[in-house]
Amino acid sequence: SFAYFTIKDRLPQILTRVIDTLHRHKNEFFEEHGEKGVEAEKRAISFLSKLRNELQTDKPVTPLEDELPDAALWNQYLDYQRNLPNGGGEPSWFQSPWLYVECYMYRRIHAALAQNPPIDNFDVFKEGKAQNFFESQEAIIALCTYFQELLKNIKDLDEKQLQEELFKLMQVSLWGNKCDLSFSAGQDSSQKSSPLQSLENMVPYILVNDLEKVWSLLVNAKKNRTERSNVRVDIILDNAGFELVSDLVLADFLLSSKLADQVYFHGKSIPWYVSDTTKHDFNWTIKQLGSANHMWMSRCGINWEGNLKKGAWVFCDHMFWTLPHDFSSMSEVAPDLYAELQKSNLLLFKGDLNYRKLTGDRKWEHSVPFHQALNKFHPAPLCSLRTLKSDTQVGLKPGQGEQVQASEPEWMVSGKYGVVQFDAGL
Repeated sequence: SFAYFTIKDRLPQILTRVIDTLHRHKNEFFEEHGEKGVEAEKRAISFLSKLRNELQTDKPVTPLEDELPDAALWNQYLDYQRNLPNGGGEPSWFQSPWLYVECYMYRRIHAALAQNPPIDNFDVFKEGKAQNFFESQEAIIALCTYFQELLKNIKDLDEKQLQEELFKLMQVSLWGNKCDLSFSAGQDSSQKSSPLQSLENMVPYILVNDLEKVWSLLVNAKKNRTERSNVRVDIILDNAGFELVSDLVLADFLLSSKLADQVYFHGKSIPWYVSDTTKHDFNWTIKQLGSANHMWMSRCGINWEGNLKKGAWVFCDHMFWTLPHDFSSMSEVAPDLYAELQKSNLLLFKGDLNYRKLTGDRKWEHSVPFHQALNKFHPAPLCSLRTLKSDTQVGLKPGQGEQVQASEPEWMVSGKYGVVQFDAGL
């Protein structure tokens, strides 16, 4: 399975890169923290080398021994895995659900640094994320330029034109999800060409296309808004770099077109899955744009800084996003987050990992309805914007999966296909 390939090849590669990154920063740690920095780096590397060995030799998954706030929840989850009625007893790296051990590896990487001050705030994936941003420069310029031109006459657009623009920017945000560093094990995955030119050609690769449903939800919310009730959209972010910029452009469009009054962004509270967006990445990206020497890039950055200041945009992170749990257990494990999402008119879930957690990462029949696979997770109407990079997919027409499979055996993991999949909730 793709899961086997991931655990056998991709995860050890990612760990090796993390170890190399720490090696490369040795002098910097010494300059900043003296001998203490070098000692911490050595301890972190030895922790990570041990982790890589445990993974490669299929050792049992061990409880977390750190004092971080989520450790107890992780250890309870390990107990839950141990006691599954059809489980094989002691979970190990190759004898456990893929989603669980993959999340567990990233949590252990975080522990390797968090337990070793003074380098405990070092993000081992930061360079890769910055590189993706800089290498996607042309695509970012093309997108910011397009968007700023659009804003000049957004007030004159009729409903049909607004709908077209929303669909375009949602598709850019969908395909922006191809730029994923955990998928390429940290290899270059930047967006080189203008993301707008190829949209037409990409439409046949959207296996489920619920853009119309998203549009009618937003239009109805806009018509029914009152003085007291704002229209709120929440974006559950995935990758930093080009994908994040495409999400920010979409969010700005929602405000500028008055389809939404407020956008909440949900990022990760720790470095996660190589390229996932943390608060630092979010703020850094907006600052980079604001100080860029390209007129439309900097205009975007400055406007977005303003959206944050006036509260039209809000960034939040919650520990739940970096736990191994499916979203169907959110109301139980993180009732505060669930209650927060219930205030939203529309939740946009970006990317493959969010899709796996929405659907419990099971080997569903492809024609099982999306609503059923969500397993009672319905805080608000939601839509998944995802390019396929793992072997879970629901909500297809009968025979559709088999048809694609016949011409492209790798369709579920190549990142070439996508879905815009909507569920209205209850």
